[in-house]
Amino acid sequence: MPTDDEVVETAASAAENVVFSRFDKGDVEDIDVTVTFEDDVLEVDVYVNAPESRLDEERVAEDAALAARSAVDDLFEE
Repeated sequence: MPTDDEVVETAASAAENVVFSRFDKGDVEDIDVTVTFEDDVLEVDVYVNAPESRLDEERVAEDAALAARSAVDDLFEE
């Protein structure tokens, strides 16, 4: 069973990977990935500010949060 720290690190890494796979690093003015895992409850919040990009920041943030949850599911299946 993964530790709480492993869960948080896995989720945060997956979320950041999605954001930076869609945006150039230079386009991202601000990113905030907040992950908590307490009492077997995972919470993931992602905020992205990339005003120079033509992509929908909210959609990318939602996709990043979903990827984080999926990565944690995969971690528990190992």
